[in-house]
Amino acid sequence: MGRMFQEASEWIVRLAWSNFLWIAFTAVGAGVFGIMPATVALFTVTRKWKLKEFDFSIRKLFINTYKKEFVRSNVTGMIFAIIGVLLYLDLKIAEGMQGTISVVLYVFIGFIILLFVNTVIHFFPLYVHYHYSVKEYIKQSFIISLISPTSTFLIAIGLFFIGYLLVNMPGLIPFLLGVLPAYWIMNVSINRFHSLEKQYKPN
Repeated sequence: MGRMFQEASEWIVRLAWSNFLWIAFTAVGAGVFGIMPATVALFTVTRKWKLKEFDFSIRKLFINTYKKEFVRSNVTGMIFAIIGVLLYLDLKIAEGMQGTISVVLYVFIGFIILLFVNTVIHFFPLYVHYHYSVKEYIKQSFIISLISPTSTFLIAIGLFFIGYLLVNMPGLIPFLLGVLPAYWIMNVSINRFHSLEKQYKPN
């Protein structure tokens, strides 16, 4: 019981400290320019946990990653933001149209938006696990989101329950808002990456 209590306490500290760093460094970047590098840093930390690496300074790894990836992650973030705005405008245009074509277009754009959101979700674990160019990160994130319906379903289910937990226990938001979804997404994604690596590994 003492060992279980110690491990539980260590996990509580890890989660809360990482979430605090994520919130703080998002704010340091004035939100808009802080969210991408802070989230990349958060996923870098959760990747370590998934790989069973715990003997490291969370603060040092987080800050170093934040600084290192500040520019490149923000460039990618701006690309995603532009795509997101264009899709939103297309959706508003479809809403303003009349007739059957409006419904068809609205459903089609809605489907594209879901693919876009799925691509963004898969981007972060891919970004911290592999080394690609910005263009290749976006391309590979899109491909993985298409060929991994099971992983997408698991991520969605996990995020639903995490959201349900936080909505019903808002006091946990300062401690788990970013880190719990990040850890869940990273956990599912790493398993998928390993599966794909085995599947496409040359004989």
